[in-house]
Amino acid sequence: MTERNDDRRTVKVSKYLSKHLRHQPDRIGMRLEDGGWVEIDTLLAAAAAHGFPITREELDRVVATNDKKRFAIEGTRIRASQGHSVDVDLGLPPATPPAYLYHGTVARNLDAIRVEGLRPMSRHDVHLSPDRETAIRVGARRGRPVVLAVDAGAMHRDGHVFHISENGVWLTKAVPPQYLRFPEKH
Repeated sequence: MTERNDDRRTVKVSKYLSKHLRHQPDRIGMRLEDGGWVEIDTLLAAAAAHGFPITREELDRVVATNDKKRFAIEGTRIRASQGHSVDVDLGLPPATPPAYLYHGTVARNLDAIRVEGLRPMSRHDVHLSPDRETAIRVGARRGRPVVLAVDAGAMHRDGHVFHISENGVWLTKAVPPQYLRFPEKH
């Protein structure tokens, strides 16, 4: 297999894992255990039985090379690090956030965000980035990015709970509009 084909396969496997470890485990006959974990052998067997065989080497490559560290392996189990739409308690302890966190979005969402703040939408939590550069990359997935600053320090002082995922994404249930700082131009 050429390097380009190998890269394409790695992306396909990563998307497949995201879909089934974060959103639709039941679609391939899996049930996530506490914390979102599933036995690796169970995952590989389920993928093969549903027409998408994955080798252990491919799985290990996806986990090791994913720049966003979307997946975690612990012993004989694997899970998605965050971003679930299925009910999963990742068991992350509360954490004290930095003074500011960031959220990448696009201009067409700003009017709703000004009124409603940031909501988790189809996920369990709002995802926040530790720096502007990461937030820009996140926002750019949907168009020209707009970065909002979140006064996480004030939120925390006011009783809002934060968690940090294994891959460095900050999570909170919602961000009310009064804690958001909008850019001057967008």
